[in-house]
Amino acid sequence: MINNGSILKWSILTLLFSILFAGCGNLANQKNKQPDPNIVLILADDMGYGDARCYSPDSKIQTPNIDLLASEGIRFTDAHTPSSVCTPNRYGLLTGRYCWRTRLKSGVILGYDESPLIEKSRETIGSLLQKKGYTTACIGKWHLGMNWQTRDGYVIQDDHNMWQNYDGPFKDNEESIDFNKPVSGGPLELGFDYFFGTLGCSTSDNPYCFIENDRTVGIPSVKIPDKWLGLPGVVTGLMEPNWSMEDVDPIFTRKAIEFIDNHVNNDRDAPFFLYLALSSPHIPFLPPEMTKEKSDEGPRGDLVMVVDWSVGEISKTLDKHGIADNTLFIFTSDNGPRRGGNGHLSAGPFRGYKGNIWEGGHRVPFIARWPGQIDPGTINSQTISLTDMLATFAGLTGQSLYINAGEDSYNMLPAILGEQFEPPDKRIRIFHSVSGVFAIRKGKWKLIEGTRGSGSGKLNLNRDSLENIGQLYNLEEDPYEQIDLYDQHPDIVSELLDILQKIRKD
Repeated sequence: MINNGSILKWSILTLLFSILFAGCGNLANQKNKQPDPNIVLILADDMGYGDARCYSPDSKIQTPNIDLLASEGIRFTDAHTPSSVCTPNRYGLLTGRYCWRTRLKSGVILGYDESPLIEKSRETIGSLLQKKGYTTACIGKWHLGMNWQTRDGYVIQDDHNMWQNYDGPFKDNEESIDFNKPVSGGPLELGFDYFFGTLGCSTSDNPYCFIENDRTVGIPSVKIPDKWLGLPGVVTGLMEPNWSMEDVDPIFTRKAIEFIDNHVNNDRDAPFFLYLALSSPHIPFLPPEMTKEKSDEGPRGDLVMVVDWSVGEISKTLDKHGIADNTLFIFTSDNGPRRGGNGHLSAGPFRGYKGNIWEGGHRVPFIARWPGQIDPGTINSQTISLTDMLATFAGLTGQSLYINAGEDSYNMLPAILGEQFEPPDKRIRIFHSVSGVFAIRKGKWKLIEGTRGSGSGKLNLNRDSLENIGQLYNLEEDPYEQIDLYDQHPDIVSELLDILQKIRKD
């Protein structure tokens, strides 16, 4: 029989051993704890699944730096953007939620009348990482709205995106902007310590000037030259006198390198986050001299080579400072491509292009490299989305999201590290076309609601069409969406429509 004295002795010894081993465990954790990695995220503009040779060996475009990045890390083959056009995807990337939850139900934002789409109170990738001590920079195309100040009490009008009628509100608004005053509502108020970029599409939207932090770099004071007016999608408007369409991405890249250099020289022990949103290969397809006529695809392909050059320059900068091993380097695109030239399959084998609800409109390249953490040359077929970045970076840095943040974001860090993600049936994905057509993906099934077509152009989606017209594809057996099974599987159609409706209502 054990007496009370023995019990007390064993209790004391047990407590001492517990404290000793707990201390050793904590010491071991401290020794093995890796510092938070730097994060570089490069976002191309309208680059498709078939543009880089690591995705499409028959590509007519040379992409050695992107190919090298893939060989050193992981390449995803089922990565998506939540929309098939740019503004909604930039919103989804930064906030972890679908843009159709905002006022923007279709299309993109354009002009000076567009107030910021992201509220100051909403958590973004930038604000999330700032909380963990990251220095954050947004360099490149913003395209999420800003607040401009005017002269003489002018009230900015709603231009209804009628950019082709420059003599209307578009012109009145622009001529009343006071470019000497700061702009607000941009990256500096949404989690970024530094911003250098443009209001909208860098090479097709006015004003044609850079913005650094909250001030324009120079004053847009002259009209764009007549030679640009016939180029596809170019909006008439004011530009800074020294503006060069061809030099936009080289300047963005140099600014990104300056940011890394300054950070390493001044605060090397702290992590940084660089969000570099390039303008290439977006219209109007005006490549700089260094890549002009270098691809077999044509001017658009020359701009893809600019993207590849930028990836290489950033990678060299990380190597120069000896920080590549502690940097998660991600490369992807904001949506699917425009049609390629000279027979080049810019979307690879997938059906559709930018703006469409078919796979070519939103299936994009996605490559991640993190030496020592990601096995080189890995290929992953799990379904991921740009909306996953917020939850993933939260998981990476050991943080929890605010209760109302990132409701459409999944932590895909296990997938990046080569581990099994959640079962695909648990990860419902919603896609949106330029005209606001919805598609839902659950596992192998993809349902397109309300149309038998591409989901772009003018559509009249009434209640009858939403309930009785659509497309259904088994992407496991038919990834290129050639066999529409909508009429053959009414049970699956009904199930997916119910899930889609519930998500929209929630």
